[in-house]
Amino acid sequence: MGIIETKKLIFEYIRRDEEGNVEGITRAVDEVDLDIKQGDFVAILGHNGSGKSTLAKHLNAILYPTEGTVWVDGKDTAKDEYLWDIRQNAGMVFQNPDNQIIGQVVEEDVGFGPENMGIPTKEIWERVEESLKAVGMYQYRKHSPNKLSGGQKQRVSIAGVIAMHPKCIILDEPTAMLDPNGRKEVIRAVRALNQVEGITVILITHYMEEIIHADRAIVMDQGHIAMQGSPREIFSQVERLKELRLDVPQVTLLSYELKKSGVALPEGILTNEELIAALRRNCNKIAPLRRSLQRLLASGFL
Repeated sequence: MGIIETKKLIFEYIRRDEEGNVEGITRAVDEVDLDIKQGDFVAILGHNGSGKSTLAKHLNAILYPTEGTVWVDGKDTAKDEYLWDIRQNAGMVFQNPDNQIIGQVVEEDVGFGPENMGIPTKEIWERVEESLKAVGMYQYRKHSPNKLSGGQKQRVSIAGVIAMHPKCIILDEPTAMLDPNGRKEVIRAVRALNQVEGITVILITHYMEEIIHADRAIVMDQGHIAMQGSPREIFSQVERLKELRLDVPQVTLLSYELKKSGVALPEGILTNEELIAALRRNCNKIAPLRRSLQRLLASGFL
């Protein structure tokens, strides 16, 4: 059994009128099976309403299954006696860092979780130091969180979770409210935690560029798992992703269009470096095309 496992997971939202009568039922998660191993970096994608955030909230017992089972580190999330252990082993980071930051000073905020766990004071400060260093925020330990950028605040939120020494971190669209630089900061920190610290990462996102370094990508649609595989396998299916109302990284889309126009490129190119290398390998085929375009431009045809 992995660090996170779900079996036939179903969750239904029940809508009621003012008198408490049931008006309707929406199945947000529909028979989802997951098996996530310790140390994995798994990205879960999907358009708004696909069920990805509802699924995420089951992975540290914020929500309980309507049917099926969720296990975290071998413990059934539906059993109240395991709730504290589950929340300790599977930390959650949400969209808005302001909703998770409560301290007036960065280091005090990061130490809040361990303090509530009853960790001795000396060890708390050791955890605060190591977790702030892990996300590149140690130099800001004496700062007020209110004076930090959005990306810095989110890294402090992640440090607060790390300080509780979880085996797994679930990030529910952690960059949705950040600018491009803030998104890069946070994803860089998350990758380092996974690669250096060996922490299992489950990243919920709709930004395609954020998942290219994941071990596995899962695409949700209408509560189901519609696709899963490596990022390269997923992004090789551009038309299928469009059907699911998802974008692909710009470099992947450019590669796809070049391939359709006759340039011999591999499937699922994920980075600029990969595209440049592939184009260089095909430069003898591209040169005639470039000369033709140049002649058309010179003639005024284009």
